[in-house]
Amino acid sequence: MQPSDLQVRGAAAADLELIAPLFDAYRRFYRQASDLPRGRSFIRARLDLKDSVILLALDQSGAVGFTQLYPSFSSVSMARIFILNDLFVAPEARGSGVGSALLAAAADFGRQAGACRLALTTETTNTVAQSVYERMGWVRDTAFYTYELTL
Repeated sequence: MQPSDLQVRGAAAADLELIAPLFDAYRRFYRQASDLPRGRSFIRARLDLKDSVILLALDQSGAVGFTQLYPSFSSVSMARIFILNDLFVAPEARGSGVGSALLAAAADFGRQAGACRLALTTETTNTVAQSVYERMGWVRDTAFYTYELTL
């Protein structure tokens, strides 16, 4: 794929059928059972409520990746941040720059929205993604621990 063949743009409700299969594949990558109807409903709600921003990567073959950003705030910085919660590239498009293009578009979006930073979490074993993040300027946090409470 040539870089000029790739388009990354904000998703709209009309893109639901392009995003839903990618979202389902993303969840399967993280060892969740396929549930396309529920995933479609989840993405529809995000788009309808506008409580996340989804960036969609398309090439001549169709949708090849997406990232989803959730707005939040940093009290210490007293500024908006975005949590890059989801990033997925279709297996057939991996290694072609789609992930890098999505990360660059997410950073551009964050800057335009006045955010002071983007944050993400990835599995420690996801070394391929980590290398892309680091190549794109993301820095691994070594000062803070992340804790979770399952509810």
